[in-house]
Amino acid sequence: MKKALITGVTGQDGSYLADLLLDKGYHVIGLKRRTSLIATDRIDSIFYDEDKILNFDLVYGNMNDSGCLHRVLSKYQPDEIYNLAAQSHVRVSFETPEETAQFVGIGTLKLLEAARNVCPQAKIYQASSSEMFGDNPEYPQSERTRFMPASPYACAKVYAHNICRNYRESYGMHISCGILFNHESPRRGETFVTRKITMAAAKIKLGLQDTLMLGNLDAQRDWGFAGDYVEAMHLMLQQDTPDDYVIATGEMYSVRQFLYETFSIAGLDVDKHVEIDERLFRPHEVPLLLGDASKAHRELGWKPKTSFKQLVRMMYEQDLYNLQKRS
Repeated sequence: MKKALITGVTGQDGSYLADLLLDKGYHVIGLKRRTSLIATDRIDSIFYDEDKILNFDLVYGNMNDSGCLHRVLSKYQPDEIYNLAAQSHVRVSFETPEETAQFVGIGTLKLLEAARNVCPQAKIYQASSSEMFGDNPEYPQSERTRFMPASPYACAKVYAHNICRNYRESYGMHISCGILFNHESPRRGETFVTRKITMAAAKIKLGLQDTLMLGNLDAQRDWGFAGDYVEAMHLMLQQDTPDDYVIATGEMYSVRQFLYETFSIAGLDVDKHVEIDERLFRPHEVPLLLGDASKAHRELGWKPKTSFKQLVRMMYEQDLYNLQKRS
C-alpha cells in the first residue's frame, strides 16, 4: 500500500486530495497545524467512513518546525509528499508579509531539506500558483512565461517554486510543481471572493443577509473546480520524470461575471444587493490570469471536467442547502 503525506490536509485542496488518494487505496497521513479550533469540517466525512478511517492518520505539525517535519517523515516514510500547506489569501499577505514568506517560502525549504535527509526517494508535489505570473501582460500563461509576482504571497510562491527546481536539479529528487490557476469549490474558504459571492447569494435568498460588499469586479481569472485539479496533482507524481505543469481551464471570466452568474441562478438583482467597498481592493491588483494547460493535456492526459457554469451552480446550491439544513 502506497503512503502519501499531505500538508494542509484540512484545506480545500488537501481534503479533495485525501478523498482521491483514499479511494485509490493509499494510506494517507495528513499534517495539520494545531489551533484552538478543531477546523476539520472538510475532512469529517473521512472520520465517518469505516474503510477510509483505517487508512488515514491526522498528525499535528508546523511547516516552520524542522524537527517536527523530520519526525513525521521518519515515522511514516511516505512514497509521495504533497505540499499544499500555505497562507493562501493574497489580500491577507499584504497585511502579514513576514508570516506569509516564512510559511509559504521557508516552510517549503524546510520540508525539502527534511525529505532530502530522511526519505530522498519520495516523490514530491509542490503547489505553485498562477499568482506568480502577476503583472506579466503575456497571456495565456504557460510553463515558459516569466514570473512577475505582484504580492507577498506570489513572491513567496516564486521562491518555493524555484527552490523546488533547485533541489530537483541539485540532488536528483523527484519534485514536480503544479502551477495551478484559480480553483474553487463548495469547500473554498468563505473569505475568498467566489465563495463570498455564493454564500452571500444563498443568505440573501433566505432573507439572512441584505447586502454584499465587494472590491474589484474587473479582475479576470481562469476558474476551475478543485476536485478536478487534485487529479492533476496525483498524475504528476505517477510520471517517471519530474516536471512543472500549468493546470487551468483555458477560459477566463471576470469577478463581475461570476457575480452575475451566481445571482442569476439565485434569481436575485445585483443592483439591489451589491455595493463596492474600495477597502477590499488589493494594494496591487493583477488584472488577468489565463492558463495554457496544453502540456498537462499532452503529457499527463489531464483535462478539466467541470465548466464555469457548473462550478458556480455547484457552489451556490451547496451553500443554499447547508444554510437550509442549519435553519
